[in-house]
Amino acid sequence: MNNSRFAISVHILTLLAGANGELLSSEYIAGSININPVLVRKELINLKKHGFVASKEGKNGGVYLNKSAANIRFSDVYNAVKQSSLLGEAKNEPNPLCPIGRQIKTHLNNLYTDAENAMVGQLSTTTLQNFLNQFD
Repeated sequence: MNNSRFAISVHILTLLAGANGELLSSEYIAGSININPVLVRKELINLKKHGFVASKEGKNGGVYLNKSAANIRFSDVYNAVKQSSLLGEAKNEPNPLCPIGRQIKTHLNNLYTDAENAMVGQLSTTTLQNFLNQFD
């Protein structure tokens, strides 16, 4: 994942959970995160696609949490924003004549999968509500 999408999405969801159903604009959310509203809208589209948020159009519109914060696990958020392997992927093709080279990708992929599964398992123990409860 090696980018900020998870952090941005968690920030958005935490703001919405703390808003208790109040509609928030992408501009307001962007101000809290201190990023461009276009980036917020991009993440909102993805969060909406995965059922985390919903929106109301119009002058008094905005976005709101579409499910209870207690029912949103961070592992689900991670899976919704994941774009690539957590630890990356080799861009080169190792030498197939080398005893290490011909096997390295398989063993690295197994290692990466195990590491990512451990992280996702840990994330599954935290809900948005658990996270929100840490704030004053």
